[in-house]
Amino acid sequence: METPFTNAAQRDAADLGRPPSGWRRRMYEVIFESDTPAGRTFDKVIIAAILLSVAVVIADSVPTLHQRHITVFDAVEWFFTVLFSLEYLARLASVQKPLRYMRSFFGIVDLLSVLPTYLAVLFPELHALIDVRILRLLRVFRIFKLTDYVAEYQMLGEALAASRRKILVFLSAVLMVVLILGTLLYVVEGPEHGFTDIPTAVYWAITTITTVGFGDITPKTSIGRFIASVMMLIGWGTLAVPTGIVTAEMTARRQLQGFFQPRACPACGAAGHGPEARFCQMCGGALPPAGESAPAQSPPLR
Repeated sequence: METPFTNAAQRDAADLGRPPSGWRRRMYEVIFESDTPAGRTFDKVIIAAILLSVAVVIADSVPTLHQRHITVFDAVEWFFTVLFSLEYLARLASVQKPLRYMRSFFGIVDLLSVLPTYLAVLFPELHALIDVRILRLLRVFRIFKLTDYVAEYQMLGEALAASRRKILVFLSAVLMVVLILGTLLYVVEGPEHGFTDIPTAVYWAITTITTVGFGDITPKTSIGRFIASVMMLIGWGTLAVPTGIVTAEMTARRQLQGFFQPRACPACGAAGHGPEARFCQMCGGALPPAGESAPAQSPPLR
């Protein structure tokens, strides 16, 4: 039975279909279940590979390093491409519904992380149209794969999703302030001071209220400077509100997790059992006491 505290990653992985038995079931447990020793080891290896591959892409973008170590960069890049390709194929082979995984967010990210390397080989004419570095830069999509392995990313995503309505309401209010004050500056300053049209004035208002202040457009009149000062003061509160909304949601979820420690069955690996459960809901095996459960910060399924 799914509890209210079962995270979205668990539900998404469950929708993919757990194989009933055989090698696909064992592969599924290693790839999609992180509360087993093999699953934790797999996660650590993939996280290290993601970070190293992104570091290689960044280093390869430096012209001097690219010219000096082009052979090494190409070899390392192909190693990571083959590694992530095998991981992608293993994920497709270990679930009952591979097409659903291919259409999911992480399935698309997995594909984007390896596709540029193959595109550069299959379509060499692309080199004449665009710099090959554009294809290489697409490989930084691998960094999004980290969200599939680190529980804190999942908690942040859930907090942002739960706060989206409050944030949208707040942003709409900020948009109205920017539009009104930007239009007012257009009327007060006029084209002679750089405010040639309302979009330009709104651009100035956005850079001012976000405390960026490029300085390419500045008010020259006393009234314009007064309005700019008001917008600068509003900017202080503008930066704090969305942060407070998301932080409050994350704090609430952290407190709820303190009361609910999901446990995994040591026999079959099924997760999400509440503190009152004594037997596994899937296989009927005995569960460990609540105090000996796996950490709640490592969700069993991705």
